[in-house]
Amino acid sequence: MLSFDIRSVASRAVQVDGRLAPDDPVWREEDTRPSAPVHVVGRLSAAGGERYYFSGRFEGEVAGECRRCLTDVTARVAEDVQLLFVEAETEGAEDPDVYVIDARESELDLRPALREQWLLTVPAFVQCRDDCKGLCPTCGTDLNTGACDCAPATDSRWDALRKVRGQSH
Repeated sequence: MLSFDIRSVASRAVQVDGRLAPDDPVWREEDTRPSAPVHVVGRLSAAGGERYYFSGRFEGEVAGECRRCLTDVTARVAEDVQLLFVEAETEGAEDPDVYVIDARESELDLRPALREQWLLTVPAFVQCRDDCKGLCPTCGTDLNTGACDCAPATDSRWDALRKVRGQSH
């Protein structure tokens, strides 16, 4: 559960232990969605004066292709988060690091803020391993499985420098 009654949070802190599913409506079409539910744990408490504070952690996985060899990869995503929620018209509501909640709302929904934190944390690119050799740019052979028969690619734009370098020895 990632939505809480504001009145109960105002009177006592609540322990958060919930999951944000990949098919949850909070995700947008263009989002990098998790490949499995994101597990969220932490503590949500009142911080005085229509303010609420969440301190916790989320963990999940994202699926993608290795940026070098294009094999399917699953990467672990985990982050400690601290979120401040304030009611609109409250001092500090204009701060971009604060999440504004409507004063008429009876529930505090953590999902939109957790979505934003996920998107800030998820890697733009994933690799199958740190020493991935990638694909041959000429024939497309996966260099992790072995060498190919292609000649090393050279960039003709560097020929003048190679010529100068060869003369200095």
